[in-house]
Formats: sequence, C-alpha cells, structure tokens
Amino acid sequence: MSSEPTDEGLLTHVLLPVTDENDALATAEALEPYAPSTVTALHVVEKGGGVPDKTPVEQSEELAEEAYAAVRTVFPDAGEHTAYGRDVAETIFEAAEEVDASAIAYRSRGGNRLMQFLSGDVSLKLVTNSDRPVIALPREGGT
Repeated sequence: MSSEPTDEGLLTHVLLPVTDENDALATAEALEPYAPSTVTALHVVEKGGGVPDKTPVEQSEELAEEAYAAVRTVFPDAGEHTAYGRDVAETIFEAAEEVDASAIAYRSRGGNRLMQFLSGDVSLKLVTNSDRPVIALPREGGT
C-alpha cells in the first residue's frame, strides 16, 4: 500500500480565491490544464475590523458575482463561496474548511516586496500556515 499523494486526491475539490473578474478568469485559466474534479470560487470581502471597510459591501458583492461568472466561463459547474474577514489568508483557510476543499489554488497577485510587506503578504501566509495543500499557479507568461 502506497502512501504517496496523488493528483486525483489533491485536485478532488479545489478552492480558488479570486479578487475580480480579470483575476478570476486568469486564475481559472491557469488552473484549467490540471483538470480539477470540483472547483469552488472564493471571494473574500475584506472587513475593516473597527475601521471603515475598503469598499462598500454591496460593491464587493458585485465584484464577487462578476468574478464567479468569469470562473464559470472556464468551469461551468464551479461553486461559489463569499467570505468576510479582516485577515484574508485566515479567511481563506476558514473557507477551505467550510467547503471541505482538498487544496487551495491561487495565482500570486504580484507586486514588489514593499507592497507584499505592507499587505501582509497573503501568498506567504497561504503557503506557510495552511493545513492543506496549496497550489501556486503560474502567472501568465511564467512571471
């Protein structure tokens, strides 16, 4: 009996965090070649935690709907999950638990080191603090 992980198990149910329509389409297209069995698109609405929200909730929910529609152009049966939280990485982890995702797949949003530091570097938190596999998808052109 082998204890080797398989792609099939890893890609059984992929949680796909997305920010907006363009990001959602690019991220879904980056995931498509790996043929996951089930995809749930996730949009995190960042809450201010005692300070004003970055964007009005209604605007954030509209962005989420546009992002979900973009993901469905690639994965027509994709589910959707909107989560609200102050810490984006922690909110992604909670959403992965709620939907019982086998893995989290994301595409780095880029930015320089200063922007990553100021934003708390969600990518670093995803790959270092997750309790399940995290798949880093290639950016367009491998950048």
